[in-house]
Amino acid sequence: MQIYTAFVATSASVVGLFASGEWRTLKGEMEGFEKGKVSYVMILVWTAVAWQVASVGVVGLIFEVSSLFSNVISTLSLPVVPVFAVIFFHDKINGVKVIAMLLAIWGFASYIYQHYIDDAKAKKARSQVPLLLEEEKEVVD
Repeated sequence: MQIYTAFVATSASVVGLFASGEWRTLKGEMEGFEKGKVSYVMILVWTAVAWQVASVGVVGLIFEVSSLFSNVISTLSLPVVPVFAVIFFHDKINGVKVIAMLLAIWGFASYIYQHYIDDAKAKKARSQVPLLLEEEKEVVD
């Protein structure tokens, strides 16, 4: 399933690259890259590898836990990436990154809170089962 999704996304990106004509500027972009051509290519390669590792990890979470938990972990990673970019690459943090971080944190907190509520309801239901059994026993007697 993951391979088909990646194939469609890659195909759409390649078609878009050639349809827009931006493929002509790739050589100039590579030559103009501040760190050099090798660094440019290595960034592209390691970005692709990192995305593949992340995709396999997400699929692994789906198989081992649940798709909801996998989605929550993916959402939680949203604020982590900009923070790492600011720390390690001295990237500027702008309004869009702040909003993305706040939404990701809000989504994760909502997930945790919902599990807390569900757990409290389940505990309450389990504690009432012996009382219901006791009442049934009294009615039968």
